[in-house]
Amino acid sequence: MLRADLRFERSVAKWNRLDADLKALAEMATAASVGCSWCMDFGYWVSRERGMAREKLVDVPRWRESGAYTELERDVMAYAEAMTATPPTVDDELAARLVGRLGEPAFVELTAMVAVENLRSRVNAALGLTSQGFKDSCDVPQGAEPVSTAHQRR
Repeated sequence: MLRADLRFERSVAKWNRLDADLKALAEMATAASVGCSWCMDFGYWVSRERGMAREKLVDVPRWRESGAYTELERDVMAYAEAMTATPPTVDDELAARLVGRLGEPAFVELTAMVAVENLRSRVNAALGLTSQGFKDSCDVPQGAEPVSTAHQRR
C-alpha cells in the first residue's frame, strides 16, 4: 500500500494547471472540513516553506470572516467545502464561476485535488493522526464536527 500511495502522490505532485496557492487553500479548506489536524499542520508547513502568507494559512478555518482572501480564493475554498460535504453541495453557479476564472484544465485539477485531499484527510483522521508541531497550533475550527460525523447524526 505504501508503494502505491507514494506512486500516486508523485503523480499528483506533477499536476500543474492550478495555481499552487489556490491548490493549498483548497487542500486546507478540505482538511478543516474533515477535521484532520495533521493535514492542517502539514499543509501549513509545506505552504509556508513555499512562501505563502502566514495570515492566509492560519485563517483557513475562518476564511468567511477573514479579510485575507481574494474573491477567487474564497470561491476555491467554498468549492472545496461544498465538495467535501456529505452529500456534496456544489452548485452550478459556483462551478461556472470557477471554470470562467480558472479555465477548464485548472478547474478539473481543483476538483481532483479536493478529492485527493478528502482521501488523505479521511484516512489520516480515521487512523488517529494528529498535528505533529509543524506549526504552533493546528486550527481545526472550535466546535466544528468532521463532515462524516455530522452526516452520521442526520
